[in-house]
Amino acid sequence: MRVTHIITRFIIGGAQENTLATVHGLRQKFGVEVNLISGPTIGPEGSLEAEAAKIPGLLTIIPELVRPIHPLKDFITLRKLEKILREQKSDLVHTHSGKAGILGRLAAKRAGVPVIIHHIHGPSFGNFQGAVANFIFTAAEKYAARVTDHFFCSASAMTKLYLAAGIGKPEMFTRIFSGFKLEPFLNATNDLALRRQFGLEENHFVIGKIARLFKLKGHADLLTAFAKILPQVPQARLLFVGDGALRGEIENQIRALGLDGKVIFTGLVPPGEVARHVGIMDCVAHLSYREALSRALPQALAAGKPVIAYDFDGADEVCLENETGFVVRTGDTDAAAQRLLQLANDSALRKKLGQRGQAFARENFSVEKMVEDQYNGYLQLLEASKRKPQ
Repeated sequence: MRVTHIITRFIIGGAQENTLATVHGLRQKFGVEVNLISGPTIGPEGSLEAEAAKIPGLLTIIPELVRPIHPLKDFITLRKLEKILREQKSDLVHTHSGKAGILGRLAAKRAGVPVIIHHIHGPSFGNFQGAVANFIFTAAEKYAARVTDHFFCSASAMTKLYLAAGIGKPEMFTRIFSGFKLEPFLNATNDLALRRQFGLEENHFVIGKIARLFKLKGHADLLTAFAKILPQVPQARLLFVGDGALRGEIENQIRALGLDGKVIFTGLVPPGEVARHVGIMDCVAHLSYREALSRALPQALAAGKPVIAYDFDGADEVCLENETGFVVRTGDTDAAAQRLLQLANDSALRKKLGQRGQAFARENFSVEKMVEDQYNGYLQLLEASKRKPQ
């Protein structure tokens, strides 16, 4: 079985880590040959290209595969993808992210690939963007769906969203949670030395957020909610794990809210170090406006940390109300502040939610389960493709 994964760029992010873990896992399967194609990785979010490059010949970079719409580069990318897929004689193409998802599927169809899968890590259309952009991306997804055999979704919410938009049929969607290495999170501890490294004391109530400093990730809302609880919880601190284009804007908001010294930036943290940082948090708040299912939520649960999330997309599929954490209405910073205050004042509640969350993560988010679910899906789809009329 020859499998080719295609993704727009290899920044440090959940979709990219998911893809890399899948590729590594599939390579351990007998008779599976895996290739990986990506555009160039640029920007302040960091890069996983070096990790992919550790496997000689695995990763092919197409310079013209860029995130923004660019008719000339997009046409060149389409032709290059078609040529590569023909040369690789791919049996199955598995695409990720918006641009690579569209061009990769169209190229796979032109190259005669028997099975084409698109992985929905987050929506490429919705009310988080302008009407024109939303129309273009919805139309593109509908067009690409015509050549798509199946969709893998990181959350069931993505299935509902796509079906509501008239994309695909119910039987074309399978939810596969985005797995990760559980052990570092299961074994994460409150490392006091790491706390001191960031100026955090043992008695500080640390609210963590793990995300790129990027639009729609909810950093501004979390700062607003955090400012509301400080008078009652002066020992609270906010820890932002990650970096990105909005660093300067977020720092300006911190100054405007009078939060200097109360908010700590870790900067870019390699994926292998995230668990250590989650270990020094008392809870994780992820007030994002858009993504299928943030990787930060199950990672927090695996470390035994309660979570607070907006009711975006698939958050409520892991942030189980009053079981593993709390879901609040998107944009309601007052409700988010109330939940933060509740957790800050009730250590027994934090422990109860954390224990339930850790058990939930063990059951659902191992890399082994994710790879096995995808591999079994591949086998079923390839077998079904043999029965199609030629």
